Amino acid sequence: MPRAPLAAATLVLGCVGLLAQDAPTVRVSSDLVYFGVTVTDKRGNVIPGLTTDDFEIIENGTPQRIMAFAAGADAASPDLHVGVMFDQSESMADDIDRARTAGIRFLNLVPSAVDITLVEFNENVRVSRFSPDDFPWLVDRVRSSKVDGATALYDAFAVYLGHAADDMRQGRSKNVLVAFTDGGNSFSRTSYSDLIATARASQATIYIVGLLDHQSNALRSEIELRMRRIAEETGGLAIFPSSMKQIDSAYDRILEEIQGQYSLGYVSSDARNDGRWRAVRVRVRRPDLKDVRVRTRGGYYAPRTP
Repeated sequence: MPRAPLAAATLVLGCVGLLAQDAPTVRVSSDLVYFGVTVTDKRGNVIPGLTTDDFEIIENGTPQRIMAFAAGADAASPDLHVGVMFDQSESMADDIDRARTAGIRFLNLVPSAVDITLVEFNENVRVSRFSPDDFPWLVDRVRSSKVDGATALYDAFAVYLGHAADDMRQGRSKNVLVAFTDGGNSFSRTSYSDLIATARASQATIYIVGLLDHQSNALRSEIELRMRRIAEETGGLAIFPSSMKQIDSAYDRILEEIQGQYSLGYVSSDARNDGRWRAVRVRVRRPDLKDVRVRTRGGYYAPRTP
């Protein structure tokens, strides 16, 4: 008899609007504020080998002292929690097979993770968490799922980000979600603006592989803009491949970024627990790296004193 996934069974969630409304009050118990940072050249290639001295963090215009640093899979890096999200709505019928194949390949290559969270959705959102030892059951689950129903895309993102916030409350973690979707959203109770607020408050990094071949030109442009915004709010990336070869390339790029992401932590010089948004900029200050691109989230909400 197959074993149940880690953390018990699958959760079916049909109403998640409140998650997004509460997002800006996400709190982390530690005084350290952490940012996952990706540094690339103009072609999008990840730049490895940077050190603490190569970075500068500025919060609301005030430079901060970096007190924690890790590169890639260093021993000092936070525990890696990987999420994969599959759009299983009826609109994905023509694309689901290649999404599954590429997704399984990605999971086979991903660096060692504490666990893997599988998010499946149509008009409902189903979440299962698997340990590394449960990988065969995860693959079987991905391959055997059916495509049907409407699309609650924004709900699915909001539910995953809620789970990632739980991981952060239990201890320092690095949460990465890779989502496979055609970008359509026809059934969500979570609004787009609420999802953006949730993503903005989250410490997870979202990568989106958008399979938009069957969308109209007008709708495709709007979907691309929205998917890019969701990913960028978290310091992630949205990629829109048009062939299986490009899908494989998209996964390779995401893997490179996961393996090359830097983790920077600092204690804010602003000791107020006012719950306000604090804008943060991370810069590379080496003179020979003036043209690099730094990607991370744009800030965080300060803790709020009850």
